[in-house]
Amino acid sequence: MDLQGDDLTAAVVASFGDSPSDRYREVMSALVRHLHAFAREVDLTEDEYFTAIDFLTRTGQISTGTRQEFVLLADVLGLSMLTVGLGNRTPPGATQSTVFGPFFVEGSPEVQLGGDISNGAPGQPCLVSGRVLNTKGEPIPQALVETWQADEDGFYDVQKELDGPQNRAHLTTDADGNYRFWAVRPVAYPIPDDGPVGELLRAGGRGPMRPAHIHFMVTAPGYSRLITHVFAAGDEYLDTDAVFGVKHSLIADFAEHPAGTEAPDGSTPEQPYYTVDYDLVLATTEEAQQ
Repeated sequence: MDLQGDDLTAAVVASFGDSPSDRYREVMSALVRHLHAFAREVDLTEDEYFTAIDFLTRTGQISTGTRQEFVLLADVLGLSMLTVGLGNRTPPGATQSTVFGPFFVEGSPEVQLGGDISNGAPGQPCLVSGRVLNTKGEPIPQALVETWQADEDGFYDVQKELDGPQNRAHLTTDADGNYRFWAVRPVAYPIPDDGPVGELLRAGGRGPMRPAHIHFMVTAPGYSRLITHVFAAGDEYLDTDAVFGVKHSLIADFAEHPAGTEAPDGSTPEQPYYTVDYDLVLATTEEAQQ
Protein backbone atom coordinates (compact mmCIF):
# COMPACT_ATOMS: atom_id res chain seq x y z
CA MET A 1 0.00 0.00 0.00
CA ASP A 2 1.46 3.34 -1.10
CA LEU A 3 0.47 5.70 1.73
CA GLN A 4 1.44 9.37 1.74
CA GLY A 5 0.32 12.62 3.32
CA ASP A 6 -3.09 12.60 4.95
CA ASP A 7 -3.67 8.98 3.94
CA LEU A 8 -0.57 7.91 5.88
CA THR A 9 -1.69 9.84 8.97
CA ALA A 10 -5.17 8.33 8.77
CA ALA A 11 -3.73 4.82 8.46
CA VAL A 12 -1.50 5.24 11.52
CA VAL A 13 -4.39 6.65 13.57
CA ALA A 14 -6.61 3.74 12.44
CA SER A 15 -3.94 1.23 13.54
CA PHE A 16 -4.78 2.06 17.16
CA GLY A 17 -8.50 1.54 16.59
CA ASP A 18 -8.65 -1.89 18.23
CA SER A 19 -7.04 -0.80 21.50
CA PRO A 20 -9.13 -2.04 24.45
CA SER A 21 -8.49 1.29 26.20
CA ASP A 22 -10.53 4.25 25.01
CA ARG A 23 -8.11 6.67 26.68
CA TYR A 24 -5.06 5.02 25.09
CA ARG A 25 -6.71 5.20 21.69
CA GLU A 26 -7.59 8.86 22.22
CA VAL A 27 -4.09 9.85 23.33
CA MET A 28 -2.20 7.93 20.67
CA SER A 29 -4.49 9.10 17.87
CA ALA A 30 -4.01 12.74 18.91
CA LEU A 31 -0.25 12.24 19.26
CA VAL A 32 0.03 10.86 15.73
CA ARG A 33 -2.10 13.65 14.24
CA HIS A 34 -0.14 16.42 15.96
CA LEU A 35 3.25 14.81 15.32
CA HIS A 36 2.52 14.47 11.63
CA ALA A 37 1.14 18.01 11.50
CA PHE A 38 4.33 19.31 13.13
CA ALA A 39 6.52 17.54 10.56
CA ARG A 40 4.46 19.01 7.73
CA GLU A 41 4.41 22.51 9.22
CA VAL A 42 8.20 22.75 9.49
CA ASP A 43 8.86 20.62 6.39
CA LEU A 44 11.04 18.35 8.49
CA THR A 45 14.11 17.06 6.65
CA GLU A 46 15.60 13.60 7.06
CA ASP A 47 18.78 15.11 8.54
CA GLU A 48 16.72 16.97 11.11
CA TYR A 49 14.76 13.80 11.85
CA PHE A 50 17.95 11.82 12.53
CA THR A 51 19.35 14.68 14.63
CA ALA A 52 16.18 14.54 16.76
CA ILE A 53 16.49 10.75 17.12
CA ASP A 54 20.10 11.15 18.23
CA PHE A 55 19.07 13.85 20.72
CA LEU A 56 16.38 11.65 22.27
CA THR A 57 18.70 8.64 22.35
CA ARG A 58 21.34 10.62 24.25
CA THR A 59 18.66 12.02 26.56
CA GLY A 60 17.77 8.48 27.55
CA GLN A 61 21.38 7.36 27.85
CA ILE A 62 22.32 10.12 30.29
CA SER A 63 19.26 9.53 32.50
CA THR A 64 19.81 7.64 35.75
CA GLY A 65 17.96 7.02 38.99
CA THR A 66 19.17 10.38 40.29
CA ARG A 67 19.21 12.38 37.03
CA GLN A 68 16.09 12.35 34.86
CA GLU A 69 17.02 14.15 31.66
CA PHE A 70 13.59 13.52 30.14
CA VAL A 71 11.93 15.31 33.07
CA LEU A 72 14.41 18.13 32.55
CA LEU A 73 13.52 18.23 28.85
CA ALA A 74 9.80 18.42 29.66
CA ASP A 75 10.58 21.18 32.16
CA VAL A 76 12.47 23.46 29.76
CA LEU A 77 9.87 22.95 27.03
CA GLY A 78 7.11 24.07 29.40
CA LEU A 79 5.35 20.72 29.18
CA SER A 80 5.74 20.08 32.90
CA MET A 81 4.09 23.36 33.85
CA LEU A 82 1.35 22.86 31.25
CA THR A 83 0.58 19.45 32.75
CA VAL A 84 0.64 20.93 36.26
CA GLY A 85 -1.95 23.47 35.17
CA LEU A 86 -4.18 20.88 33.52
CA GLY A 87 -4.03 18.49 36.46
CA ASN A 88 -4.16 20.95 39.35
CA ARG A 89 -6.96 23.47 39.00
CA THR A 90 -6.29 25.12 42.34
CA PRO A 91 -9.44 25.97 44.33
CA PRO A 92 -9.57 29.49 45.82
CA GLY A 93 -7.32 29.76 48.84
CA ALA A 94 -5.24 26.64 48.15
CA THR A 95 -1.50 26.84 47.52
CA GLN A 96 -0.64 26.71 43.85
CA SER A 97 1.30 23.80 42.40
CA THR A 98 4.45 23.94 40.33
CA VAL A 99 6.93 21.57 38.70
CA PHE A 100 8.09 18.41 40.48
CA GLY A 101 11.64 18.64 39.12
CA PRO A 102 14.14 15.86 38.48
CA PHE A 103 15.72 15.59 41.95
CA PHE A 104 13.06 14.03 44.20
CA VAL A 105 14.21 10.77 45.81
CA GLU A 106 11.99 8.27 47.60
CA GLY A 107 12.90 7.26 51.13
CA SER A 108 14.21 10.53 52.54
CA PRO A 109 15.20 10.50 56.24
CA GLU A 110 12.62 11.47 58.84
CA VAL A 111 13.30 14.56 60.94
CA GLN A 112 11.48 15.70 64.05
CA LEU A 113 9.71 19.06 64.18
CA GLY A 114 12.43 21.71 64.35
CA GLY A 115 15.22 19.36 63.29
CA ASP A 116 18.16 20.20 61.05
CA ILE A 117 18.01 18.60 57.60
CA SER A 118 21.16 20.25 56.19
CA ASN A 119 23.46 17.48 57.43
CA GLY A 120 26.58 19.56 56.83
CA ALA A 121 25.53 21.09 53.50
CA PRO A 122 27.30 24.38 52.72
CA GLY A 123 25.21 27.50 53.19
CA GLN A 124 23.83 29.95 55.69
CA PRO A 125 21.41 28.40 58.20
CA CYS A 126 17.74 28.99 57.45
CA LEU A 127 14.75 28.20 59.66
CA VAL A 128 11.84 27.19 57.44
CA SER A 129 8.43 27.15 59.11
CA GLY A 130 4.72 27.52 58.59
CA ARG A 131 1.47 25.64 58.95
CA VAL A 132 -0.34 23.13 56.80
CA LEU A 133 -3.96 24.27 56.58
CA ASN A 134 -7.14 23.53 54.69
CA THR A 135 -8.94 26.15 52.61
CA LYS A 136 -11.04 27.08 55.67
CA GLY A 137 -7.89 28.03 57.56
CA GLU A 138 -8.07 24.98 59.82
CA PRO A 139 -4.85 23.13 60.72
CA ILE A 140 -4.16 19.69 59.26
CA PRO A 141 -2.36 17.59 61.88
CA GLN A 142 -0.14 14.66 60.90
CA ALA A 143 0.26 15.89 57.32
CA LEU A 144 3.34 14.45 55.66
CA VAL A 145 5.71 17.19 54.50
CA GLU A 146 8.56 16.13 52.20
CA THR A 147 11.17 18.74 51.36
CA TRP A 148 14.35 18.96 49.31
CA GLN A 149 16.56 21.75 47.98
CA ALA A 150 19.98 22.72 46.65
CA ASP A 151 22.85 23.93 48.81
CA GLU A 152 24.85 27.17 48.73
CA ASP A 153 26.85 25.86 45.75
CA GLY A 154 23.67 25.19 43.77
CA PHE A 155 23.85 21.40 44.00
CA TYR A 156 21.39 18.82 45.26
CA ASP A 157 22.79 15.99 47.34
CA VAL A 158 22.20 13.46 44.55
CA GLN A 159 24.52 15.46 42.30
CA LYS A 160 27.42 14.88 44.70
CA GLU A 161 29.17 11.87 46.17
CA LEU A 162 28.03 11.95 49.80
CA ASP A 163 27.69 9.53 52.67
CA GLY A 164 24.09 10.57 53.32
CA PRO A 165 21.28 12.92 52.29
CA GLN A 166 21.62 16.68 52.67
CA ASN A 167 18.80 19.24 52.61
CA ARG A 168 16.34 16.41 52.08
CA ALA A 169 13.91 14.96 54.64
CA HIS A 170 10.31 14.40 55.64
CA LEU A 171 8.38 15.31 58.77
CA THR A 172 4.81 15.38 60.03
CA THR A 173 2.87 18.38 61.27
CA ASP A 174 1.87 18.70 64.90
CA ALA A 175 -1.67 19.04 66.30
CA ASP A 176 -1.78 22.69 65.18
CA GLY A 177 -0.55 21.92 61.66
CA ASN A 178 2.91 23.36 62.28
CA TYR A 179 5.95 22.30 60.31
CA ARG A 180 9.43 23.58 61.09
CA PHE A 181 12.99 22.62 60.17
CA TRP A 182 16.47 24.07 59.75
CA ALA A 183 18.14 23.88 56.35
CA VAL A 184 20.31 26.35 54.42
CA ARG A 185 19.15 29.41 52.55
CA PRO A 186 18.50 28.34 48.95
CA VAL A 187 20.32 30.07 46.11
CA ALA A 188 19.74 30.39 42.39
CA TYR A 189 21.44 27.64 40.39
CA PRO A 190 21.73 26.32 36.83
CA ILE A 191 19.84 23.19 35.90
CA PRO A 192 22.21 20.45 34.68
CA ASP A 193 23.34 21.74 31.30
CA ASP A 194 26.14 19.31 30.47
CA GLY A 195 23.82 17.03 28.51
CA PRO A 196 21.35 17.18 25.63
CA VAL A 197 19.03 19.62 27.42
CA GLY A 198 21.93 22.02 27.87
CA GLU A 199 22.62 21.78 24.13
CA LEU A 200 18.98 22.63 23.44
CA LEU A 201 19.13 25.70 25.69
CA ARG A 202 22.34 27.01 24.16
CA ALA A 203 21.04 26.49 20.63
CA GLY A 204 18.00 28.57 21.57
CA GLY A 205 20.02 31.34 23.21
CA ARG A 206 18.44 30.50 26.57
CA GLY A 207 19.96 30.44 30.04
CA PRO A 208 19.87 27.50 32.48
CA MET A 209 19.17 29.38 35.72
CA ARG A 210 16.47 28.66 38.26
CA PRO A 211 15.66 31.16 41.02
CA ALA A 212 16.30 30.18 44.63
CA HIS A 213 13.58 27.87 45.96
CA ILE A 214 12.66 25.07 48.34
CA HIS A 215 10.68 22.04 47.15
CA PHE A 216 7.67 20.71 49.04
CA MET A 217 5.39 17.74 48.58
CA VAL A 218 2.56 17.57 51.12
CA THR A 219 0.03 14.79 51.57
CA ALA A 220 -2.74 14.08 54.06
CA PRO A 221 -5.74 11.69 54.04
CA GLY A 222 -8.74 13.28 52.36
CA TYR A 223 -6.69 15.99 50.67
CA SER A 224 -5.25 16.42 47.20
CA ARG A 225 -1.46 16.05 47.07
CA LEU A 226 0.41 19.36 46.81
CA ILE A 227 3.67 19.63 44.87
CA THR A 228 5.10 23.12 45.01
CA HIS A 229 8.09 25.42 45.65
CA VAL A 230 8.64 28.40 47.90
CA PHE A 231 10.71 30.98 46.01
CA ALA A 232 12.97 33.63 47.54
CA ALA A 233 11.74 37.18 47.00
CA GLY A 234 14.10 39.47 45.14
CA ASP A 235 15.88 36.72 43.22
CA GLU A 236 17.12 38.03 39.87
CA TYR A 237 15.89 34.95 37.99
CA LEU A 238 12.24 35.01 39.08
CA ASP A 239 11.18 36.34 35.68
CA THR A 240 13.48 34.07 33.62
CA ASP A 241 13.10 30.69 35.32
CA ALA A 242 14.45 28.08 32.88
CA VAL A 243 11.50 25.77 33.61
CA PHE A 244 8.75 28.44 33.82
CA GLY A 245 7.81 27.34 37.35
CA VAL A 246 7.47 30.65 39.20
CA LYS A 247 4.06 31.78 40.45
CA HIS A 248 3.70 35.06 42.32
CA SER A 249 1.80 33.47 45.20
CA LEU A 250 4.75 31.15 45.89
CA ILE A 251 7.26 33.96 46.52
CA ALA A 252 8.20 34.59 50.15
CA ASP A 253 10.60 36.82 52.08
CA PHE A 254 13.72 35.20 53.49
CA ALA A 255 14.63 37.49 56.40
CA GLU A 256 18.26 37.77 57.50
CA HIS A 257 19.14 37.93 61.21
CA PRO A 258 22.47 38.72 62.91
CA ALA A 259 24.34 36.14 64.92
CA GLY A 260 23.36 35.90 68.56
CA THR A 261 19.73 36.91 68.09
CA GLU A 262 16.97 34.60 69.22
CA ALA A 263 15.26 32.64 66.45
CA PRO A 264 11.49 31.96 66.41
CA ASP A 265 12.09 28.44 67.75
CA GLY A 266 13.88 29.81 70.82
CA SER A 267 17.41 28.92 69.73
CA THR A 268 20.23 31.45 69.47
CA PRO A 269 22.41 30.71 66.42
CA GLU A 270 26.05 31.71 66.72
CA GLN A 271 26.20 32.83 63.09
CA PRO A 272 23.96 34.94 60.85
CA TYR A 273 20.87 33.07 59.75
CA TYR A 274 17.66 33.41 57.75
CA THR A 275 14.03 32.66 58.44
CA VAL A 276 11.10 32.13 56.10
CA ASP A 277 7.52 31.47 57.13
CA TYR A 278 5.06 30.11 54.57
CA ASP A 279 1.72 28.37 55.06
CA LEU A 280 0.90 25.45 52.77
CA VAL A 281 -2.83 25.20 52.09
CA LEU A 282 -4.29 21.91 50.83
CA ALA A 283 -7.52 21.43 48.91
CA THR A 284 -9.72 18.50 49.85
CA THR A 285 -10.02 15.72 47.30
CA GLU A 286 -13.57 16.88 46.64
CA GLU A 287 -12.53 20.52 46.15
CA ALA A 288 -9.79 19.49 43.71
CA GLN A 289 -12.29 17.60 41.57
CA GLN A 290 -14.71 20.49 41.18
